[in-house]
Amino acid sequence: MRMRLRILPVLFIATLGAWGPHAAAQDKPPLRILVGFPPGGSADVIARLVGDAIREDFGTIVVENRPGAGGRIALAAVKQAKPDGQTVIVLPSGPMVLFPHVYRKLDYDPVKDFTPVSQLARFQFGVVSGPASNVKTVAEMLAKAKADPKSATYGSPGQGTLPHFMGVLMEQSTGIPFTHVPFQGGAPANNALLGGHIGYKFDVVSETAELHRTGKVRIIAVTGASRDPQVPEVPTLKESGVNMEATAWFAMYAPAGVPQEALARLERAVSRAVKTPELRERFLKLGYEPIGSTSAELAAAQRADLARWEKPIKSTGVVLD
Repeated sequence: MRMRLRILPVLFIATLGAWGPHAAAQDKPPLRILVGFPPGGSADVIARLVGDAIREDFGTIVVENRPGAGGRIALAAVKQAKPDGQTVIVLPSGPMVLFPHVYRKLDYDPVKDFTPVSQLARFQFGVVSGPASNVKTVAEMLAKAKADPKSATYGSPGQGTLPHFMGVLMEQSTGIPFTHVPFQGGAPANNALLGGHIGYKFDVVSETAELHRTGKVRIIAVTGASRDPQVPEVPTLKESGVNMEATAWFAMYAPAGVPQEALARLERAVSRAVKTPELRERFLKLGYEPIGSTSAELAAAQRADLARWEKPIKSTGVVLD
């Protein structure tokens, strides 16, 4: 009995040591990760994967989907949230680097109203040739566009979207005009390509890789600095003789004014999680290049892309309300 009495306090202290950090995390309010797009979409999947990976650091994680207005509804909610490090958003780069050049009135400033946390992953687009064009290389595409300008049509999910401006950048890089055909979403644009109503489309490689493999469409180039491991046989645009490089990314932001200690905690946990073998593998299988940057590195990437897209966007004269 004496031995048991001596051991029990030791066991009790050991139990406190084992559960102390976890209990402390549970005592905090939940970390809210907002997503401005519906459940099951790319941003939602990325947010949930990252949320699961940092659960030990933050305890309860709540992913809230607030779809609408291309992510602007969720951004407005984060802008107004208490800057205590317990509310963040995961989103693609478009709302932070394209929208400021596209929308006449934007109810947020992508630099002043948010605190960069970490760039999560990067992805690139494919130049996709459909049955109507029947071309196998970028050289064939450009030659056909010169000979038959009516064939140089490309679709997008809508005016002001990244695929729209990918085509504009292609025009400026080659000096050859292409006709943009906007649709109400990616699915109608894809149907138009498969049906032969448009010649080309710029699309995320992971969204088109299976159609490429089955021969229904052909990815003739990718827009990044290096070949995409999903379609390693496809050259980059630069390899194809076009001086163009453009990618997009997913990132995490917090409201402006987050205390440095809270930001450091978020940055450290997210960056570490994205660099684990388990999460890297999940990202790669989805077609995304894992990054896990620092806050400063995300801020620099955002500044660079804001500057990069200003000229091609303004050259189109596209202004949305």
